[in-house]
Amino acid sequence: MTRSVAGRLTGLALMAAVTAGCGGGSTSPGSTSSSAERVVRVAAAENVWGSIAAQLGGAHAHVVSVITNPNTDPHAYEPTAADARTLAASQLVIENGIGYDPWVDKLLSADSGTVTTLDVGALLGVPDGGNPHRWYDPADVRTVIARLVADYRRLDPADRAYFAARQSSFESSALAHYDAAIASIKEHYSGTPVGASESIFSVLAPALGLDLITPPAFLKAISEGSDVSVADKQTIDTQIRDHRIAIYVYNSQNVTPDVQTQLDEAEAAHIPVATITETLEPATATFQQWQTRQLLAIEAALARSDALATSGHQSGD
Repeated sequence: MTRSVAGRLTGLALMAAVTAGCGGGSTSPGSTSSSAERVVRVAAAENVWGSIAAQLGGAHAHVVSVITNPNTDPHAYEPTAADARTLAASQLVIENGIGYDPWVDKLLSADSGTVTTLDVGALLGVPDGGNPHRWYDPADVRTVIARLVADYRRLDPADRAYFAARQSSFESSALAHYDAAIASIKEHYSGTPVGASESIFSVLAPALGLDLITPPAFLKAISEGSDVSVADKQTIDTQIRDHRIAIYVYNSQNVTPDVQTQLDEAEAAHIPVATITETLEPATATFQQWQTRQLLAIEAALARSDALATSGHQSGD
């Protein structure tokens, strides 16, 4: 749109591969001198999408991500004058939409230029009020990849074949460990009841075949910073105390007093805990490095839960 402005052993093998790392970061340094005139200028509101855009664009894209600090709450981000200039100077702007980064629309509407925008929420048909954390849905990530490549090919038609090759390599090679980790969890733990601290995980859990039984209202409230009900907290307390969940997954970038209480309860009940984050961690990681590490940690927590249950440490007494 144009507008203004793997099993337990598999998991260990994958962890070793991820530690070795896949190349690339959340931004692209630009292009070679021979093709400097064919570099698409891209601004991504969040480095999650920026990392993918940089890897797909390669030498023919220069990607700048606005939100890169892991300690920044994207929901409450206040853009700067420098951010406005970055967006205004771009040919392609990637915004998450779904009410997650409304400042992007405000900055774009204040400029008289034209820029191609990729609104992830609009692309996926998710309205404001829906779950904005679409980068945790593997199918949605593939949809965004396809649109990004289509936008690159339209903005730089001379390098259409180059972008198609980048897409093929990214999906078949760069995402290989990510895909394998998802498949492994789904194969070995499908149907396992789990708990979580917020709605980020409610996007990922179905793709892993896990049964997320935390009250949806609680997940949404923690994610949006609104009040949680006493009834929901009591339900979660019971789920933890009675070992109705195998693991508890929490966003370490948003630990409220209620979440901390649940973490303490999970530790006391010997329920393994796994960590996820809202933005790239560390900020220098690629999308696939970050996601795969988290997936392997979730798989390891599920394996520990099985071991504890077998040894009798999760008796429910």
